[in-house]
Amino acid sequence: MLKGQCIIVVGQQPWDIDIGSNCKDIALEFSKDNRVLYVNAPLDRITAIRRAGEQEVIRRKRVIRHQEEGLLKVNDRLFVLYPDCLVESVNWLKPYFLFDFFNRFNNKKFAKVIAHAIRLLDFTDFILFNDNEIIKCFYLQELLKPKLSVYYSRDYILGTPYWRRQGLIAEPKMLEKVDLCVANSAYLKKYCKQYNPHSYDVGQGCWLPEPAQEYVTPADMITIPRPIIGYVGSLQSSRLDMELLLKIVASKPYWQLVLVGPEDEQFKSSRLHVCANVHFLGSKYQQELPAYVNAFDVCINPQLVNPLTIGNYPRKIDEYLALGKKVVAMSTDAMLLFKEYVYLANNQDEYIEKITEALSESFNLERVKARMDFAASHTWSNSVSSIYRAMQQRLSELVRKNKKE
Repeated sequence: MLKGQCIIVVGQQPWDIDIGSNCKDIALEFSKDNRVLYVNAPLDRITAIRRAGEQEVIRRKRVIRHQEEGLLKVNDRLFVLYPDCLVESVNWLKPYFLFDFFNRFNNKKFAKVIAHAIRLLDFTDFILFNDNEIIKCFYLQELLKPKLSVYYSRDYILGTPYWRRQGLIAEPKMLEKVDLCVANSAYLKKYCKQYNPHSYDVGQGCWLPEPAQEYVTPADMITIPRPIIGYVGSLQSSRLDMELLLKIVASKPYWQLVLVGPEDEQFKSSRLHVCANVHFLGSKYQQELPAYVNAFDVCINPQLVNPLTIGNYPRKIDEYLALGKKVVAMSTDAMLLFKEYVYLANNQDEYIEKITEALSESFNLERVKARMDFAASHTWSNSVSSIYRAMQQRLSELVRKNKKE
């Protein structure tokens, strides 16, 4: 256990994000025994223009204009910072040295804001924990000078065009220079270890719902006939196989496909919306989701298998299993961890076969309990304990190294 430390958390996911967030959950766990400053990424100029009407952007502009306080207290040990600076959108710049020049300028503006919050909160001798952000946080280690710098890899972000543009150079450089890398899967640990020998798999945590018998079927699901094949989470075309979903509902018209979560533009315009046996129920609050999962006959994660997803730890699988549900997913490196508890398919035809097999599975209390117990082992407490062990080991190594020098 790491106690009494000051930890600054930076990264991609803002505090006011409306979906589940590894970074937020880790920060909350950190704050049980340490003082934590959670820093939102600064607003960049293109986002300020393109998303000007969104509440998140409006709030950040108010902070920048000093019309709203940027440093907020969540509790006695947790603070959230909304930076009062606007940075330039530099990811499109080429060649790399030109991008790097302007990105360093952005980082200096950002670091100045964080340093001011550090002084206000009297954060001394702190740890810098970076959640997968390789652009806006690239130089914070050099500028803020933490006693320990940690990079958290939870996604193979180079699988997306945006991050790949500069990330092919930037992420290896980031991994090489930080003191410690922690990853939420064996696949990502192996990737990090190519560049940094101090790389560890710290597993994944999840938000565990209460026992299934406490949930009532949501009102918008009562009239949907069975069997119900369900998915809960963001509906993103970069991660989910829409063609697979179309094939499922076309080949099995008596199955009802229920999709719960926000849609990207591709999903909004997809042919799924004209299928009679597909039900889009929209976004729900996190505390509502277990009731939906509990109402499914089979839970699915219709993941595309691509560079972005192959090593990605799907936390929703744990959330399904925590309710003892039958689950079908595509087989990936990360999913092999679940092979004893989840029906894994290698292609679209096999996926439909596995759903059929799951639907025909008779109730078995031991299997249900095994699924629930397996998910219960993947708590944020366990994952953060692994992060703490890695931090403590690396801090000890750095102390010994400094004494020798």
